[in-house]
Amino acid sequence: MPISKKKAKKIVKPQRPFYKSNGYENRAKKLAENNDRFVRWICSPDNKCVQMEEKPFTENVYWRIFRIIAEFIEGFEFLSDLKNEVTFFGSARISKNSKYYKHAVSLGKMCAKAGYTVITGGGPGIMEAGNKGAIQGGGESVGLDIELPTTQRRNEYVTRAIGFHYFFTRKVMLSASAQAYVFFPGGFGTMDEAFEMLTLVQTGKVPKDVPCIFIGKDYWQPLLDWIEDTLLEKNKFIAKKDLELIKLVDTPEQAFEIINKTVERKM
Repeated sequence: MPISKKKAKKIVKPQRPFYKSNGYENRAKKLAENNDRFVRWICSPDNKCVQMEEKPFTENVYWRIFRIIAEFIEGFEFLSDLKNEVTFFGSARISKNSKYYKHAVSLGKMCAKAGYTVITGGGPGIMEAGNKGAIQGGGESVGLDIELPTTQRRNEYVTRAIGFHYFFTRKVMLSASAQAYVFFPGGFGTMDEAFEMLTLVQTGKVPKDVPCIFIGKDYWQPLLDWIEDTLLEKNKFIAKKDLELIKLVDTPEQAFEIINKTVERKM
């Protein structure tokens, strides 16, 4: 006898249960927050499975190589349009009330009025001061900036700029075509840049007639005393003539006098 429609029961296909082992870790919520569309799993022989977190493709070593090459190409192309460059180095943390901030503004203004292009790292502090002076002097104000987690990336006085991801590519561009380097007081970054520029001039990788000018005797003199006493006298790690690479001055006017004797570099 056929079963009536009223008494017919819907046959439900049993669903395969999902067994969670002790090693199961649900990261679906985290992945969803990151807008991940696909989920891959890694399972060990003892049936412990976790969702695989894949690194962004930009972390791939081959991608980084192409990014570095691109930064060099774009950087040199950017610099090729500039003339009579002077690069300012110094602390991003220095106060606007500092005498060195005011010195950087004054020197930037002098350089701009004389037809020099002022190049800085594009950030705050001394970099901002140099760019501000260049604007006041009616000249070219250039910033080669970089992303940092704690500081402003680009100051408001930059009129031409290019950004970098890597410190070393940016540092090459800061040194590549400048006919003078000016160092105001600064921290690890400024020290790194100062000793690299001195090394480049010392070894002839940068022409010997490119001066390394250090502004602020009260700040730099203790370091120069250590260089002379420890590096030269006690250990002979440098030659006596290497001390001549460091041009120590105390005022923007003294620095500009040195800059005004330099000649333009060709890339």
